[in-house]
Amino acid sequence: MRKAFLALIFAAAVHAQSPEVKLAPPPAPLGVPKPGPVSDAPYAPQPILPGGVVIPLYPPGSPFLNMARAHEAEVYSMSQAAPGRINSIVNIHNPSIEVHLVDRGLNTGAAVILVAGGGHNSLNVGSESADFVPFFYNYGVNTVILRSRLRRDGYNPQVDEVNDALQSIRMVRAYAAEWRVDPHKIGIMGFSAGAELAAAAAVLFDDFDKKNSVADPLAGVTARPDFVGIIYPGPSPFAKNRTAPPIPRNVPPAFVVCGGSGDRVHAVWAIEYFSAMLNIGVPNIEMHIYGNGRHPGDALGDGSHMTGGLTDRNDTPYGTWQFRFIDWFRDLGFLQKPGVETKAERDVASYLSQPAGPGH
Repeated sequence: MRKAFLALIFAAAVHAQSPEVKLAPPPAPLGVPKPGPVSDAPYAPQPILPGGVVIPLYPPGSPFLNMARAHEAEVYSMSQAAPGRINSIVNIHNPSIEVHLVDRGLNTGAAVILVAGGGHNSLNVGSESADFVPFFYNYGVNTVILRSRLRRDGYNPQVDEVNDALQSIRMVRAYAAEWRVDPHKIGIMGFSAGAELAAAAAVLFDDFDKKNSVADPLAGVTARPDFVGIIYPGPSPFAKNRTAPPIPRNVPPAFVVCGGSGDRVHAVWAIEYFSAMLNIGVPNIEMHIYGNGRHPGDALGDGSHMTGGLTDRNDTPYGTWQFRFIDWFRDLGFLQKPGVETKAERDVASYLSQPAGPGH
């Protein structure tokens, strides 16, 4: 007993004389994406997620590019709390697509081009692009992140940004065979300012195809999307302060979603697009206006801000809109195996066989 007591005293004395052992600081995050280097050549966009296949939309010297700035590097805004996560990107002068493919056993052949919002002042690729890659992967849907140019960097949203959206559709369709994508199952989903581009792509593709039918690497490849997702949108070509274009007879089906009175301005823009399509009987146009919903970025009472994309939205029904999209997508046949004609295709063909009514 006495020996045990003496041993305890000795151990305590040694501990008191030895320096305190501290836990080493954690290592720095690994694999953090960063912009590519600047050179005299057009900037080479880098993948924002592992495994991304990145292709610029236009060849060097293209008249679509501002060659005086095409060499400038993109600027990333990184999350301070989630290392390696890119929240947004600005200074995009060499627009691109970043392709993420699914495994062969899952592949439906469908591809959705994701166009983030940000008020044309930034591209919120974190919540409105990157987060959707694993979500759609589960359903066998290939994803494409579009990095389009921005008004803050001197570009016209209704011209330059819309051209980027339309060119992205052509680019994916041109590489459809290499990527095992069904060329009849390529669509575009936009959020807020990005939804402006998706809505425009749905009705302006024919004019874009005609303007780029000669001396163009993608000549003969149509920019028509097979479906569009218009998510809490900015103003479409059918907004009251714009001159509505004629609606092509083969306009694609659309899924439209927005908050209601809590996001009234964007809800009105959503309704304007939906009404334009409904007025002429376009098939497979679906809209969800949620009673409880705010626009991403809106300030909340606790000092935080409303988030968008796939976020849960405090367990409200608006936080499940993506599953309503999947319901619609499945119903139209886009989740079948590649090469199988979709219900969307059949319904468009049936609509085209009918006499054109007022508005065409």
